[in-house]
Amino acid sequence: MEQQPTLLTSTNNGLIKQIVQWQERSRARKKDGLFVVEGLREINLALEAGYSGSMFFYCHDIAQHNATENDNISALDFIKSIGGQGVKTYAVSLSVYKKIAYRNTTEGVIGVFKTKNHQLQELQLKGKNPLILVAEAPEKPGNIGALLRTADAAGVDAFLLANPLTDLYNPNIIRSSVGGLFTTTIATGTTQEIIDYLNKHNIAIYSAILQEAIPYTQADYTKPSAIVVGTEADGLSETWRTASKAKVKIPMNGAIDSMNVSVSAGILIYEALRQRSNQKG
Repeated sequence: MEQQPTLLTSTNNGLIKQIVQWQERSRARKKDGLFVVEGLREINLALEAGYSGSMFFYCHDIAQHNATENDNISALDFIKSIGGQGVKTYAVSLSVYKKIAYRNTTEGVIGVFKTKNHQLQELQLKGKNPLILVAEAPEKPGNIGALLRTADAAGVDAFLLANPLTDLYNPNIIRSSVGGLFTTTIATGTTQEIIDYLNKHNIAIYSAILQEAIPYTQADYTKPSAIVVGTEADGLSETWRTASKAKVKIPMNGAIDSMNVSVSAGILIYEALRQRSNQKG
């Protein structure tokens, strides 16, 4: 039997206040093991990736005018489907939706999901010739989101975060990754743990470092490879320098000596894909 949504109209409702906490506070997300996803595309990607939806909220005034780009399912039809599966759904007033929404351009639908375990020791690589992207201590959620978009576009086997400074379920990461958080295999660990993991699985390390480095096109990425990038401000730690099979650099021909980390990662990853494609040919 279809479940009728509960209507919430007060921004002082305890559940509404809790959602705001999950949106704004990493500590609350970690404590409860829950996080918030906005928008039909991102929600559907989370569901397809096996994330468990805990509850869903929709604003009729917004949702009735929107549909997904791919399957033309309206937000209201989505809520009806979810409610029919027995998942708790809530209708909220426009003022309540604006209170709990982090973005201004979503389709009037918000989901609360259970977090997943991203511990490195549980990472299982499926391919025999993995290509991995590693980022050390990226501090800006927007950069992490952009890196996830790059990882998704390139179809890397895994994205590893070394010494993460921001939890993965920060709403800015979800927003800036455009759902790439859910489409990419992700694991986190310390720099040394990730190096040990890569060495254990015979995955060569190519670190983006300017000093004593070769041009990135001269490295051979056709075998199991991990491409490692650091922050724009500090680069990579010394540990990566000594662990690398090769240090690679992207020629800088302008007055500025650095570029956005996601741009650098994209250049290096796609060079690896180019080499691998030529090898198959």
